[in-house]
Amino acid sequence: MSSEVAARRDAKKLVRSPSGLRMVPEHRAYGSPFGLEEPPWVPDKECPRCMQCDTKFDFLTRKHHCRRCGKCFCDKCCGQKVALRRMCFVDPVRQCAGCAPVSRREADFYDRQLKLLLSGATFLVTFGNSEKPDTMVCRLSSNQRFLLLDGDGDDHREVEVARIAAVQMLTEGLPPGDSLSHTSLPASRPAAEGGNARATGMTLQYTTPGAEGLTQLTLTAGEDAEGSRRQATAWLAAMHKVPPVPRSSPAQPRGLLPPQPGTRLSGHLAGGQAPPRGSGPVTPRGLDGPLGAAAPARRRTGTTDPASAGDAAEPSEPA
Repeated sequence: MSSEVAARRDAKKLVRSPSGLRMVPEHRAYGSPFGLEEPPWVPDKECPRCMQCDTKFDFLTRKHHCRRCGKCFCDKCCGQKVALRRMCFVDPVRQCAGCAPVSRREADFYDRQLKLLLSGATFLVTFGNSEKPDTMVCRLSSNQRFLLLDGDGDDHREVEVARIAAVQMLTEGLPPGDSLSHTSLPASRPAAEGGNARATGMTLQYTTPGAEGLTQLTLTAGEDAEGSRRQATAWLAAMHKVPPVPRSSPAQPRGLLPPQPGTRLSGHLAGGQAPPRGSGPVTPRGLDGPLGAAAPARRRTGTTDPASAGDAAEPSEPA
């Protein structure tokens, strides 16, 4: 990869959205597949009461919108300010009681597991039905869009995360015949679901541009160097905690590819964001800057209603 391409992948800029400052990629195509779009806010006129505790809004009980789900709550139900890394917010933003714990778990991934994935680990890599594995270093790219595999000399390969259709974790410590098998990269789940089981490898199936069907590769932790093996198993455990890839994300305009025949596509890598509480889906809104069309100005209805002044009265969190 040329230095110019690498610079384009990593380039970011600061933009202001209706909910706060965001550090976003300069080029939409190089955004993280784990990124989330800002949701539309429920209009003030449609929420006379808190959507969590049903408290009626009035002059003392103001309306506040959760920056993650876009729904309308009272301060008691939406008073937490939590980092929302998947939307690229620079500062912690207001979130409801249901969304805040999810964002905290994701923040732990970004603060801890992501560093392991970016640093990489050494594996024995088998492509397709090859009988001889190659020793390669596997790591996640800085924009989280690719798994990069580097071997001896000029041997370099890339797997686009959004094209991964199925994952199977290889483990030891389980009863004979059992394995931890998933059709996605699971999030917020311990690497060893089988008690004392420990991940020792991973099989990926993914689509390749211009090719029919699925391509397979297997990563296996080596047995020769204990330090290298520990790093590899820690890397696999971190992969078990990646956030879900949204079905339609700012970094993935074409969406996930449809399931291939004979392949179940479900769960986190295939499933996207869980629907927020309440009736009806939240339709993604355009984002500022390179991540999509500029967000339309939010219409304020009933501005004479004092209850609607909650979000507007927060200078640190732009409405």
